[in-house]
Amino acid sequence: MTADVIIAEGLTRKLTGEVPVTLVDDASLRIGRGEFVVIRGPSGSGKSSLLYLLGLLDRPTAGTLYFDGEDTSAIDEDRLADLRLQKLGFVFQFHFLLAEFSAFDNVLIPMRRLGRLPLQEQRQRAAKLLADLGLADHARKRPSQLSGGQRQRVAIARALANNPLVILADEPTGALDSKSSENVRAILHDLTRREHCSVIAVTHDITFAERADRRIDLVDGKIVNSVST
Repeated sequence: MTADVIIAEGLTRKLTGEVPVTLVDDASLRIGRGEFVVIRGPSGSGKSSLLYLLGLLDRPTAGTLYFDGEDTSAIDEDRLADLRLQKLGFVFQFHFLLAEFSAFDNVLIPMRRLGRLPLQEQRQRAAKLLADLGLADHARKRPSQLSGGQRQRVAIARALANNPLVILADEPTGALDSKSSENVRAILHDLTRREHCSVIAVTHDITFAERADRRIDLVDGKIVNSVST
């Protein structure tokens, strides 16, 4: 491991209203570069809410989040969007691929938005990512022509498009059979070793959790345990 890529101090997320709800309660944690971390807990424990805070998809009510050394508490929405595009990748239970585009074009989308690479290099990277994930022969297929496991691998390729520091995965195997689930887990685990990319995953899958570097247990929005596996 190298330096921490995420440092959270006292993160709290509350919903105001007639009956206030605390989604995340005073959570402090660190995520190392190249670390594979799983967040577990019962339904309604705040797992996804914590993931969205760590992924800069939501802002905390209180607390501080440092991402790659930058204090994100005072930056504006445009800067948050830049950080998400440049340094974060997202994989969800449902792949959210654009149905009208091929697998190849879905992987191109984040690179085109960022505009860091010339178009030819974008195309080369998209092809390589799909090939690395065993999808070279399926690059021109639309999502409807792919299996659930194949669609999730395309989603992982898309998450990797801009070479992120961190991939956040919310129940990435929740809609897959056991064989596809193991394949996705192995791919994500390999990324931490090969690409030195940190992975933070919310999961109910016990096998998935057991093979992470560390497990964070959440109950009623509070971190109650953080153990190496």
